[in-house]
Amino acid sequence: MPVSQTLVQKLTRTKPIVATADTGAESAPGIGMEVPHAPGGLARSMGLFSLTMIGVGATIGTGIFFTMVEAVPKAGPAVILSFLLAAMTAGLTALCYAELAFRIPASGSSYSFAYATVGEFLAFIMAACLLLEYGLAASATAIGWSDYLNNFLANAFGWQIPTLLRTPMIVSSPDGVVFNWGHVNLPPIILVALCCLLLVRGAKESARTNAVMVIIKLAILLFFVAIAFTGFDAANFTPFFKGEGEKGLLGMAGVTAAAGTVFFSFIGLDTVATAGEEVHNPKRNVPLGILAALGIVTVFYLLVAVAAMGAQPAHKFEGQEAGLAVILQNVTGHAWPALVLSAGAVISVFSVTLVTIYGQTRILYAISRDGLISKGFHKVSQRTATPVLNTIIVSIVVGCVAGFVDATFLWDMVSMGTLTAFIVVSVAVPVMRLKERRAGTYKKGGFRVPLGPYLVPGLSIAACLYLMVGLSHTTRVIFSIWMAAAILTYFAYGIRHSRLNKQ
Repeated sequence: MPVSQTLVQKLTRTKPIVATADTGAESAPGIGMEVPHAPGGLARSMGLFSLTMIGVGATIGTGIFFTMVEAVPKAGPAVILSFLLAAMTAGLTALCYAELAFRIPASGSSYSFAYATVGEFLAFIMAACLLLEYGLAASATAIGWSDYLNNFLANAFGWQIPTLLRTPMIVSSPDGVVFNWGHVNLPPIILVALCCLLLVRGAKESARTNAVMVIIKLAILLFFVAIAFTGFDAANFTPFFKGEGEKGLLGMAGVTAAAGTVFFSFIGLDTVATAGEEVHNPKRNVPLGILAALGIVTVFYLLVAVAAMGAQPAHKFEGQEAGLAVILQNVTGHAWPALVLSAGAVISVFSVTLVTIYGQTRILYAISRDGLISKGFHKVSQRTATPVLNTIIVSIVVGCVAGFVDATFLWDMVSMGTLTAFIVVSVAVPVMRLKERRAGTYKKGGFRVPLGPYLVPGLSIAACLYLMVGLSHTTRVIFSIWMAAAILTYFAYGIRHSRLNKQ
């Protein structure tokens, strides 16, 4: 019994929640102490605008530029409901994120929230979900970037990247997995390398660059909406739901499956929270940044989805590369609108890849600082205040996946990781409030989830579980294998090397 109790205590031990955000200094075992910059820690260099742009940059792009091709064949014109369902689910979770970000404004996002509330073991499992989520999201967006780059080169110069250098080695087909030996998707590897170079220079410089690219992205999407609506045909929305005899799932089953596919694009909300240690006044700016990013993203997603479905019949989306650019070319009969959109996509999707790689490096930084993985991941350059080795390792892994694996394998896996993270965040809200009340530290000030600690988090959990049902059996199997590997890693290394284990 004592051994069992000791093990339980280790699995459920939590980091103390103190007044403000952790600097990452070696002397700080809890989540606390806000200073502008501590030796060996991350620097506070971002304001509310830059933080909101990180959230928008990580979100807008993936769900619109790429996944329409994956989602529309599942749901048909009702894909609009899929985006709305995903946005509503993300909105419920955003409220939970906002409260936790106010109480625990630390680097690591969902991982840090879990460590302070539900315990070390579940926090490590959450970290594994986040690493899967961010790594595959960065790879998937880099792959999609390659399609728009190729479309841009074709329209601008009449030249395309050779097939041997823009197709992955491992490809999904109706007959199973196909290996194209000697093939490599080179453009995504180049994109990831550029992101790596920018990130090792510093978070402030990366945030400024991202903000510029996000503004370009929003302008390009408004350009798409304006032109696509000139070819709007209401007949493209009939029948609204898929029916008998059509490919894909019927009715709301198709809507749910498509919502699960596009849901990963709301990873941007989590990315905002990963920046808690590099933001001025995080207790104010992180909650506001999360809610502002969600509002901007939802409006743009719905505008572009309605415009795209109105301009093109649903059956044309399947297998369509650089889909939005092709729609503009078909609507206008000219190449220049497609050229403009492809150029904008090449620039803007860069920002998606940039901030998802950034998010993963900050999560690894937080896990390493707590002793659960190698200490090399939280070593910070004294010159740039960035985790250089961490960033290089992440970029190598992301680049290899993007260069050699087909994006079809990645979309649903990212959604599974995102949904799991959102569930844990929702659970953490009532747990944190209960702990505060027991410790006598509960305060009414600051952002709080409305209608009490149970209703909104409960609805968020239910919505996430509902979307998980729509994901494929293969996705659930692969995710289970990943979770098994994470559990083995924790018991082989993390539980013994945890900083809390040494206190």
